Formats: sequence, C-alpha cells, structure tokens
Amino acid sequence: MKKILGISAYYHDSAAALIIDGKIIAAAQEERFTRKKHDAAFPTQAVNYCLAEGKCSLSDLDTVVFYDKPMLKFERLLETYLAHAPSGFTSFLKSMPIWLKEKLFLKTLLRRELRNIIGSESAALPKLLFTEHHQSHAASAFFPSPFNEAAVLCLDGVGEWATSSAWVGKGNDLQPLWEIQFPHSLGLLYSAFTYYCGFRVNSGEYKLMGLAPYGEPVYVQKIYDHLIDVKEDGSFRLNMDYFNYSTGNTMTSEKFHSLFEGAPRSPDTPPTQKDMDLARSIQQVTQDIVIKLATSLKQETGMENLCLAGGVALNCVANGELLRAGIFKHIWVQPAAGDAGGALGAALQTWHQYFDQARTANIDDDMHSSFLGPAFDNQAIEKYLQSINAPYQHLIEEQLYPKIAQALADDKVVGWFQGRMEFGPRALGNRSILGNPASATMQSTMNLKIKYRESFRPFAPAVLEEDVSTYFNLDRTSPYMLLVADVAEQWRLADTSNNLFGIEKLKQPRSQLPAITHVDYSARVQTVNEKTNPKFTKLLRAFKAKTGWGLLINTSFNVRGEPPVCTPLEAYECFLRTEMDYLVLGNILLDRQEQSSEAISRVRQQAFAPD
Repeated sequence: MKKILGISAYYHDSAAALIIDGKIIAAAQEERFTRKKHDAAFPTQAVNYCLAEGKCSLSDLDTVVFYDKPMLKFERLLETYLAHAPSGFTSFLKSMPIWLKEKLFLKTLLRRELRNIIGSESAALPKLLFTEHHQSHAASAFFPSPFNEAAVLCLDGVGEWATSSAWVGKGNDLQPLWEIQFPHSLGLLYSAFTYYCGFRVNSGEYKLMGLAPYGEPVYVQKIYDHLIDVKEDGSFRLNMDYFNYSTGNTMTSEKFHSLFEGAPRSPDTPPTQKDMDLARSIQQVTQDIVIKLATSLKQETGMENLCLAGGVALNCVANGELLRAGIFKHIWVQPAAGDAGGALGAALQTWHQYFDQARTANIDDDMHSSFLGPAFDNQAIEKYLQSINAPYQHLIEEQLYPKIAQALADDKVVGWFQGRMEFGPRALGNRSILGNPASATMQSTMNLKIKYRESFRPFAPAVLEEDVSTYFNLDRTSPYMLLVADVAEQWRLADTSNNLFGIEKLKQPRSQLPAITHVDYSARVQTVNEKTNPKFTKLLRAFKAKTGWGLLINTSFNVRGEPPVCTPLEAYECFLRTEMDYLVLGNILLDRQEQSSEAISRVRQQAFAPD
C-alpha cells in the first residue's frame, strides 16, 4: 500500500493532498484552517488533516512530493533580471535575500517543516520528490478525469518557465506537447487588467470576469494592436513595454497607463464604465485565445476529450464559450484548477508515472465530487453548540427539508453546512449560503447584507441535474460550477434596458429567475444529483415541491475577505456576523432570532480585510 502526500506552497493557495494506492483520500487548502485567504505558507494544518483522514503519520508515507521545481523558478527569475538589467534592480534586491535564505534551499526548508509536524529535528522522513509546476497542473486535470485518453491544456500565470502548456494523456501516461514561456502569459495578461481595474491580483480575477457583462468590448482591437500578437494557432507574444511584472513591483507600466488614458483605478473607488469596458474587452480576448489554442490542439491530437487546469481554467465564461464552440466532444475541468490543485496533481503524477501504476478512468471522475475536506457529525456539532449555550433544534430529515424549503420560498437566507468541505474555490452544497433564485431582491440582499461585497457580483444557481436543460441552454452536467450557460429563452423577460449603462443594468430583471441571471442572461451552473450529494438533492426537490423551481442560489459560506468556513464554529460565527436568517449544521437548525445579542455583538467585532 503506497501513501503519497502532495504539497503546494509559497506562492498562493497552499494545500495538501493525500492519495493511498491511487485513491484520493483527502485534500484541503491551508487557508481554511488558518483563516487567511489565499494563505501561501507551508500547509501544516492541511497536512495534519490529510494524515488524520488517512489514519497515518508522516513516517508511514512512501513519499512527499512538491508541486514545482524551485531551481528552475530561480533560473527564470535570475535570467529575467539579467535580461532587463539595470531595470528592476530595486525589485531584484528585494527578492534575492528571500530566495537565497529560503526558496533556493527549499528541500531543506520542506524537511524542516515536516520535522516540525513530527516534533523531532532528527526524525527520519519519507523520500522527497519534486514535479514541474505545469506537470502538476496537467496531472491534476487528466488523472482524476473520466477519460482514458484526452488532450490537456494548462493555462495560468507562470510556473517555473511555462505559462501555457499542452499535453496528451493516455492511460497512466502523460506526455508534453508544447509550452509557451514567461514572460508571455495569458494568465498574467488577465491579471494585469485585474490590477489596472482596481482589483487584487491572484484573488480579484473572478471579479473582473463578473464585471465584464456590464461593459462593451470597445478595447479589443487596441489590445490586439498594442499588447499581444496572437497567431492563428493561438500562440502569442506580449509586448513587454506595456507590462512591469517581469522586474517591477506592479503589473502594468506607464506606457500601459498612457495607452488606456489614466492610472489604475483605486480600490477605494467604484468601477467606472471604462473599467467595465476593459473587463469585457480582456474577457473577449481571453476567450478568443482559448478557442484558438483548443482548435490547434484538437488538430494536433485528434482527441475527442479535453482536460483543463491552471488558474485560467477557473474562467467559467471562457469554459462555456469553449464548450459551445464544439471543438471537443467532452470537456472536464479540475475543480481545484489553481495552485491548490497542484498538490493533488503532484501526488497523482508520482503515483502513475514515478511508480508506474496503472489507471482505469472512472466514468464519474475520481474527485469524489471534490468533497475532500473535514466533516463534522451531528454529535460534534451539538457538543460545540452546547458549549456556547447556543439555542438550536435537532430535526429528523423528514422535518428538516420541508422546513428549510419553506424558509427559502419565503425569501429567507440559509447557511447550509453538511458533510465534507469542498476542495477548490467553489461552494458545491456542503459549505454554502442558499437563497431563492426567483426573488427580485435576493441578489442585492445577499451581496450587501450577507456577503458584504460589491453589488455587481452575480450569484450562481445549483440545479437538479435532471432539470438543467429546462432552465439553461446546457445539454450536460456541470458538477463543479465551472461552466457558464445562458438562461433558457422561455424564462427570459423582455430587455427594456437600452437606456441603462453599467451598474444601472442591475435595475432591469432579466428573467423569471432574476437572482441568478446575469445582465447578459448568463449563469454559472452547478448540477446536483442524488449520487454525489443526496442531502442537497433532497433540499432542492423539497424547494421544487414548494415553488415549482428545481434550483437555488448557491454561494460560498463566507463574507468578503474570509475563506469559506471549515468548522461549525466558523459557520456559526459567520451566521451571526451577517444577516442570515437560518443556519443548518447537519440536522441542527439555528434561528437567528433566537441567538443572543451578546453573541452577535461579540462576533461582529471581528473583521476580515477586503480582498
């Protein structure tokens, strides 16, 4: 029995993943334990969780594998500075001490952290291996996928050198085809616009994607004329005169600011129509390049299946466009497509290629619906609630689902905490906040009173799998909320917003399901079935019985700046900190009106920094 621990760390979204004889046992991001969003530190608590879930210790492991190769990354950093000298010398002086002290000697650092977990400086450790960054992404995309054979496309900011790469997976073998190298990066191009439009790099890209439908693609040609040269096969080069990320401390240069006639937006000011138009334009360029890359990859491989990973693969709008283009028959996206998923990919790569272990694809995929984090039973939940004297009811399931369905039908907001926590950025029904999709006021209510986030942000629907084609122009499942599809024509309302611009478009309901319909009639769809999530399915069916609608708003259980909740304590405190009406922890129901004012006052003094 071989036990392999994968680790990603020291850039953003550090994580750990454990596989035993090829089966994924556990995976989690460190942020969920430390409560620091996108925590990049060594994932000590995530490692401890994975080992506990696998009922093993570090000494039981066959190997620990890290998700990239620091010497290659150092080579890229050093060559970049030398190529641009003397430009960027200040940035060079800042980064070199960190590399020389820590990252260059990563093997020593990792061994120290692992021995800290054991509690002994002299303890024997498992063999330590390293995969390449894009190799980890590719492995996380292909090996858990439902395909025996597939083309694999990885798009992100940058690993060691690669920023885009293509692979072919067959059985237990994964071979590289080509790569595009730093500084030419689709992910960093998108991040440059994220920065320029006033959002935080590596966390605000999804905000830029959500802002895009409010704008017009007026800057597309300017982007092609000045910033990026794209060939017919999708390969590209950036004009680095407009960017500052190679050697500077910002994403964009003064030449970029001059091109778009102004400095980057301050995060303290609301987005302007210009920001919306820039968002729409870079979204269009991103989609165009993804389509071209996929088209050439299809021609090169002849494969029917495509797997995606890397941070750009979380751009569900581009994924939806790729699906509708019909280039590949089937598409599968790793739900933890960013760096967190690299921990899982590193472990799977080691199992299948280093240890040369066979693989048979599972038609339902091998991600266990991405429910790979900690779980808490009713007994543990009640013990915690009793310790803080919180009033609650313990309901049997026959009581629970109709009661919560009625509350949702009455436009109440419900925190829903069940089973194992999700791995990856999406709430999939176990750490979720739920609402009525047919409510005309729910979108603004949840943004402003529950999530405490920007008013323009859309909400995603969770829909019964058997009903997906009833509500959306989608002919397949989307279990990981990584595909955007349009709301079906029969539910749409006439567009009377011709005289409305930007955020004003929010005033015009787009469909009979206004809370989950974006201003361009789109929705980021999650399909739910009884096999993968029986409790959430039962709730959706109970809501359908009450209202006729087989779907709910499903957003992550957190407020702005906070990672999604992991434990009952965090769920309870988030419930009190917001204006949620009910909290369901397993079979335990809490009513906001019954909670003490002292408890509410205490948790409201806690705050998370805006992201």
